[in-house]
Amino acid sequence: HLLLFLLFVGPFNCFASYSRATELFYSLNEGLPAGVLIGSLARDLQLPTAGGQHAASLQPPLSFTLASHGLGGQYVQLDNRSGELHTSAVEIDREALCVESSGATIFGGSAAVSSSSPSPESCLLLLDVLVLPQEYFRLVKVKIAIRDVNDNAPRFPVPHIRLSVPENAPVNTRLAIEHPALDPDMGTNGVQTYRLRDNYGVFTLDVEENENGERTPYLIVMGALDRETQDEYVTVIVAEDGGTPPLVGSATLTIGISDINDNCPQFNDSQLNVTLYGNSSLGTHVATVHAVDMDLGSNAQITYSYSQKVPQPSRDLFHLNESTGAITLSTKVDGDTPRLHRLIILGNGPGCIPAVITVLVTIIKVMMRPPEVVPRFIANEVEGVVYLKELEPINTPIAFFTIKDPDEKYKVSCYLDGDGPFRLSPYKPYNNEYLLETTKPLDFETQQLYEISVVAWNSEGFHVKKVLKVQVLDDNDNSPVFSEQLIELSIEENNVPNAFLTKLHATDADSGERGQVSYFLGPDAPSYFALDKTTGVLTVSTQLDREEKEKYRYTVKAVDSGFPPRESIATVTITVLDKNDNSPRFINKDFSFFVPENFPGFGEIGVISVTDADAGQNGWVALSVLNGSDIFVIDTGKGVLRAKVSLDREQQSSYVLWIEAVDGGDPALSSTAKITILLLDINDNPPLVLFPQSNMSYLLVLPSTLPGSPITEVYAVDKDTGMNAVIAYSIIGRRGPRPESFRIDPKTGNITLEESLMQNDYGLYRLLVKVSDHGYPEPLHSTVMVNLFVNDTVSNESYIESLLRKEPDISVEEKQPQISIEPTHKKMESASCMPTLVALSIISLGSIALVTGMGIYICLRKGKKHHRADENLEVQIPLNGRINLHMLEKKPMEISNI
Repeated sequence: HLLLFLLFVGPFNCFASYSRATELFYSLNEGLPAGVLIGSLARDLQLPTAGGQHAASLQPPLSFTLASHGLGGQYVQLDNRSGELHTSAVEIDREALCVESSGATIFGGSAAVSSSSPSPESCLLLLDVLVLPQEYFRLVKVKIAIRDVNDNAPRFPVPHIRLSVPENAPVNTRLAIEHPALDPDMGTNGVQTYRLRDNYGVFTLDVEENENGERTPYLIVMGALDRETQDEYVTVIVAEDGGTPPLVGSATLTIGISDINDNCPQFNDSQLNVTLYGNSSLGTHVATVHAVDMDLGSNAQITYSYSQKVPQPSRDLFHLNESTGAITLSTKVDGDTPRLHRLIILGNGPGCIPAVITVLVTIIKVMMRPPEVVPRFIANEVEGVVYLKELEPINTPIAFFTIKDPDEKYKVSCYLDGDGPFRLSPYKPYNNEYLLETTKPLDFETQQLYEISVVAWNSEGFHVKKVLKVQVLDDNDNSPVFSEQLIELSIEENNVPNAFLTKLHATDADSGERGQVSYFLGPDAPSYFALDKTTGVLTVSTQLDREEKEKYRYTVKAVDSGFPPRESIATVTITVLDKNDNSPRFINKDFSFFVPENFPGFGEIGVISVTDADAGQNGWVALSVLNGSDIFVIDTGKGVLRAKVSLDREQQSSYVLWIEAVDGGDPALSSTAKITILLLDINDNPPLVLFPQSNMSYLLVLPSTLPGSPITEVYAVDKDTGMNAVIAYSIIGRRGPRPESFRIDPKTGNITLEESLMQNDYGLYRLLVKVSDHGYPEPLHSTVMVNLFVNDTVSNESYIESLLRKEPDISVEEKQPQISIEPTHKKMESASCMPTLVALSIISLGSIALVTGMGIYICLRKGKKHHRADENLEVQIPLNGRINLHMLEKKPMEISNI
């Protein structure tokens, strides 16, 4: 809408708009934070504000708006009401905005405006601001000059600068350093000076500035240079700007001194004296001259030549090598040859005056010529060295030697000098021909090189020696040899994967590839062992478990690289050492032992079997009783469980123990097991008669009692179990008017009347009752006297008691009672009885609780009957019940307490 408004009113207000255009100029540093005040447009344009003197006129409020939000608008914030211009959150970086160093313009308004800043280094941010309403309308051109701050250090484009200076460079020579430092900052904040950290006293730096303001450093030579003294200088060039504080940058500067031909060849000596025998052979080395030039490359190339002063005969007699300076004999010395030769030799260098050395050669005349030794080689020979393979057969020919006297005046002989399996013998039928041959096979591993001499001498004693070297060539005749044929190793179990075991070492006396050894595992080696082919390092890739396998034994091979290859075999044994990684283990988690009661103290109850898969001390197991140690002990070594005292089943029928097994490892490991001890019953308790309570008690039996009627009962218990607690009752003795009138039930102990009582049957009856168990091997029994008084009443109690005090005259009848549970009276083997006893003992453990409950119930019933009898003055006979012993009292008409 604003643009449409401007377009509409523009043609009519053109003059006014242009006349009211205003330009404001501000400046600020780069890198300022957000919210820094740049300037107030309203104040600088002297426009009224809401708080000014024109507020009372109620004019519309002023409005300030950026004409366009271009690139420059992102760096400023304009308050629409107050016209204050602040920096925004986007930081102003002068080096990023003004890439060009002069006349920079940033587009921030609706049109581009050229910089009109006073300095060519200025960086301008241009903004177009519209001021409304119409009464104050104007277009304000805002120019913001961005001032540079020293926020960039000088930086060289390369870290290492190399400069070459000729060694003959004169003082004050200037050489430009082609990689000056760069600094994005402008003016004094840019690079100002350069310096060297170490100038070695011969260099300095100067800076030249061109018309564009670029500063270039120059290296200035301040002293004489000599490459032969020092060929290179390494220092650091430092660039420094003019900021406050100044910032610096550096690079390594290497100054290389290039060579010039400023040195000439020189001999160390001016003269060299040499002696030469007149019988020397052609090519004999006479001397070598050597000159030195301190320059480099082509500047140091030296050639040798004879001076023009050297006569031609001397030149012909001695040959001079131009490159090496070696002098050799080129023709034979004869009688006409001069005895002294002055050889003037020049050392020539490029652009130099030759160096001079004089070689004086004195020839010593020899009266006769020495014998000649002429070799003709059969074996391969190179430059006086004969090459023979080892293991060549005996008498292998090496060379023929012809021995002769050049003057043919003297007899010449020869012999072989030196050690070795060689022989020099005359070769028939030729004269002066000798054959050199071997006397036994050669062995490279014993000796590789022999030096022998064929010596010839004549009858005048003149000797000539021909030196010969014999080089033995290696053959693959040796197998690798292990340092140990049996390699014994050990490793702890539970090792880390790829654990190092050992490094195998085998040597091969052969040379070269024939002596290079490779290592391989044998076919019997487990797959989890690895052997490095080159180094011989033996490793195991997995964890080893001693309990799974304690010993490993397999072969390894060492193979050389000869053709055909040779190999040797060694044996590796690995012992896996134990670690305490296994707890003791009982054969059973629960042990049960059946022990007869009254078992003697410290008798063997049973053996606790425990194992530990570990070895040595880790496998030692100690046993102990965790509970019940006051009664039971265990033999640690054998695992035998014993009781300290004799055990009574009637006191306690079973025991539950916990046994702990602890090994000898560090730290120790342990485990526990449950032990159940069941006591088997032994017939060690006779039946206990609970009723009648005394042999002196009696019971009134009325004559009118009908036959078959129950009279009383004998009640007994047995603390044993099973057959040992099965009780049988029998009458073994009788006394009375008609004692057969009463019978006893063998199972229940109930006494009944068999026949009707007559007048003659009145009186005291005494029945001796035997209470017997069915124990094995010997039943136990008790006896009790049952007294029955047949009468209508008890008129004289003292009389009856007097009869009871008399010793009864009763004959004992040994008659076994017949009951439904018939005990076996046959003699049985202990082996056949034991299963029955074990089974019955187990059954008795369950029935003992039932018997105890029944006894308590019967006792309670008898107590109730006792109270009823007391009220009716009649004797109530308990049948098949237990007697409460504490509730019975001794009365004339009742059963007295035992």
